[in-house]
Amino acid sequence: MLIAADKFKGSLTAVEVAEHVTAGLRRAVPGLDVAAVPVADGGDGTVAAALAAGFTRHEARVTGPTGIPVTATFALRADGTAVVEMAEASGLQHLPGGVFAPLTATTYGTGELLLAALDAGATSIVFGVGGSATTDGGAGMLAALGARFLDADGEPVGPGGGPLRELATADLSGLDPRLARTEIVLASDVDNPLTGPKGAPAVYGPQKGAGEDDVATLDAALAHYAEVLERAVGPKAAEYALAPGAGAAGGIGYGALVGLDAAFRPGIDVMLDVLGFGPALAKATFVITGEGSLDEQTLHGKAPAGVAAAARAAGLDVVAVCGRLQLPQEALDRAGIRRAYALTDLESDPARCMAEAGPLLERAAESLARDFLV
Repeated sequence: MLIAADKFKGSLTAVEVAEHVTAGLRRAVPGLDVAAVPVADGGDGTVAAALAAGFTRHEARVTGPTGIPVTATFALRADGTAVVEMAEASGLQHLPGGVFAPLTATTYGTGELLLAALDAGATSIVFGVGGSATTDGGAGMLAALGARFLDADGEPVGPGGGPLRELATADLSGLDPRLARTEIVLASDVDNPLTGPKGAPAVYGPQKGAGEDDVATLDAALAHYAEVLERAVGPKAAEYALAPGAGAAGGIGYGALVGLDAAFRPGIDVMLDVLGFGPALAKATFVITGEGSLDEQTLHGKAPAGVAAAARAAGLDVVAVCGRLQLPQEALDRAGIRRAYALTDLESDPARCMAEAGPLLERAAESLARDFLV
């Protein structure tokens, strides 16, 4: 049995999910051979999954989204592969008191975190983006890495996406030279462009506290930012603004594509490679995946869909565990998931379901084992 599940957000880490599923399976089938590869799709929990796969933990003190210092973690493997998660530095969890700062939240700390990974010896970086508090197009990140963004008076523009409307010139020539020698993969499950009706401000700005006027301000500011970058680095800046992934994490995807020459790949594909899922799958005869909510988003690049696709290609059966299930069986069938076991089927109260997720998951896994293994 191979357990390759993501976290249950707000209740269990991916490692804890695997532990509870294992306990439930063995309750029904004592001595069952179980292996676990906790997975993530590039969003929050990505570094934790890398650490569970044997990467070494590193910490750095960096600038949080509102300028207050925070401690951020990244993962590094002996071969020089680093996993950096932008939410560790610039995520919603670092907003003091949970108060949004839609126009001024900065990704500067993410740039500092990338520098810390380079200082630690990283030669390739998996850059997971998601869960951001920011909509600054990655300008803060690039500034921390040596870029200069100046207003008409030759002064640095302020932090966040809003002040980018005052941007007059951009200079990327001062970017840390190590970046040119470092392979950077932008790992994301988001394929939005930078601006427009499907862009970062319109689609994700409201989740970060942006009202209607803020969204309009940010969209115009990021469009202007792309125009200034086009003057600085050429046509590729305009092309990348329309590219899939440019709108990821408040446009940090765009900054990574333009400034870091990053390659965009679906986050779950990248992480399955990095976490050693292939070799584990080769030894498996049955696969269990899952995440907190199996819903329409799951089908668009989330971890369970990626796991199921790989397992199905290998000819293996896949079942899922989840906190709540919001997909009909026909959708699960199309994704290659034979059946899903939801904790809400065992406990209908959502608060209690989250609080007791571990024991409930063990019960669900025991039922799964009796249905498929006994």
